[in-house]
Amino acid sequence: MRLGVDEGVLGLLLLCMGVGSILAMPMTAWLTSRYGCRQVITFSAAGLCFVLPVLATANSVWLMALALVGFGVVMGCTSVSMNLQAVLVERNAGRALMSGFHAMFSLGGIVGSGLIALLLAQGVSPLWAAAAASLLLAGLLIAARPGLLEKTDDGGSKPPAFVVPRGVVIAIGVLSLLAMLAEGGVLDWGALFMIETHNADLGLAGFAYTAFAITMTIGRLCGDALRTRLGDLTVLIASAALATIGFLASLFLPSAAAALAGFLLVGAGISNIAPILFTLTGRTKRMPANLAVASVLTVGYVGIIAGPAAIGFVAHATSMQTAFLLLCAAMVVIGLSARTIFNRV
Repeated sequence: MRLGVDEGVLGLLLLCMGVGSILAMPMTAWLTSRYGCRQVITFSAAGLCFVLPVLATANSVWLMALALVGFGVVMGCTSVSMNLQAVLVERNAGRALMSGFHAMFSLGGIVGSGLIALLLAQGVSPLWAAAAASLLLAGLLIAARPGLLEKTDDGGSKPPAFVVPRGVVIAIGVLSLLAMLAEGGVLDWGALFMIETHNADLGLAGFAYTAFAITMTIGRLCGDALRTRLGDLTVLIASAALATIGFLASLFLPSAAAALAGFLLVGAGISNIAPILFTLTGRTKRMPANLAVASVLTVGYVGIIAGPAAIGFVAHATSMQTAFLLLCAAMVVIGLSARTIFNRV
């Protein structure tokens, strides 16, 4: 490794990115109110273009830490402003589009990591691989910027500097946290769960998250059509139920193959929970859309950052099965509370 650090220092470095994002997300609501969604997306995405080569070349721990904080800041701003843009586009279109947007996010992660891995395997240096990614992102930003919507729902009032969730937005944020906690749990602990619970070999265990990611992406690609046909409430309840069945299958069916099939169901179930929750956030009248989206994303992102550590703590204190049983319970909570949340928006 270029920096020559151990696992502990690496963990702290990765935490820097999360800290940067959590600090930036609440402030993005104020930025979108003050300067508009288009401007925030432009500058935050441009920031990503500049920071990627720094991440690829930083040769000291302190420089890498600063670069990761900066990366977290621009990534947090981009996440909030892009989800707000998706809310605005979906609202203007008058039909379900959010699942498709999140599907593109999932595909971007798969394609982007694959292309960078291919470049590195061909002997391209990390700097040039990062530069290529930055140039591609810059080109997409230039092409997309004229079509970005500017309007934000700030009610014409002076934008606050900090986001304080109110009313049903808090509940939506908690459900978002539970969904992202489950997603992060499968990502970070799925393979170890397969090994400890079902004695799976490394190859099969490593495929656990791949199976989850595939069905999650497919589910999001089909999600808008399902939401249009069945309605958001029905799809949300069914999604939580499907994810619950998947977790139960992985926990209690005896074979590793059956557990893997369970992860396929979990991915399909979780796929449309976050998109529906973000659409619901944009509909609430308790807070302006930009404030509500920033609140929900910030709370949900805590699940991604702190969730894996919490799962590890529970697994260490009890067992990996208990930790995943709690993730299953999180899906039950989402399904049981869905109707109440919809009635209060």
